[in-house]
Amino acid sequence: MYLRHQIRSMFTFMMGALLSSATLALPSDQDQPIYVEADTASIDDNSGITTYTGDVIITQGSMVLKGARVQLFRGADQTINQIISVGSPAYFEQQPQQDQAITYATGLKLDYTIDKQTLLITESAKVEQGGDEFTGAKIAYDMANAKVKAFSSDSGKQRVQMILQPRSENK
Repeated sequence: MYLRHQIRSMFTFMMGALLSSATLALPSDQDQPIYVEADTASIDDNSGITTYTGDVIITQGSMVLKGARVQLFRGADQTINQIISVGSPAYFEQQPQQDQAITYATGLKLDYTIDKQTLLITESAKVEQGGDEFTGAKIAYDMANAKVKAFSSDSGKQRVQMILQPRSENK
C-alpha cells in the first residue's frame, strides 16, 4: 500500500510538471486532477523512466492519452520532457483552445516532446480536428504552430491522404 502511494505521489508530481507546461491546452487543464489507470507501474529513478503497462489511460482536463505501454522520460531537472505511447493504436486527444475543436491522434506509436510541443505519430498515423483528417505512415504535428506534416511509407504502399473541410465565413 505504501509503495502504491509513493508511485501515485511521484506520478502526480511528474504529470503536474508536464501538463502545467503544456501551452496549447485549455487553460483550465493544468488545474485539473490527473487520473491514471494501468495494470502495472514501474519507476526507475536512475534512468528517469517511468513505464506504465496494460491498457494505460491518462487524463487531465481535456487531455486523454491511451496506450498498451506508456513511458515518461524525465530530464536532469526531474521534469518530464518526453512521453512515448505504444498501442494498437495508441491514442491522444486534447482541446487546444475553448473555441477550437478537439484534436485526435492515433498511430501504433506516439512520441510527444513536451518543450517543443510536437507529436510524432508513426505507423498508421492519423490526426483529426474539426472534420479535417490527415493520414499517412508518419505524421509530425507541431502543436505550437498548428502545423501538420504527413509522410508516405518508404515503399509507397501507404500514401498520404487528406480530407479538408470547406471553411464558411459564418464560423
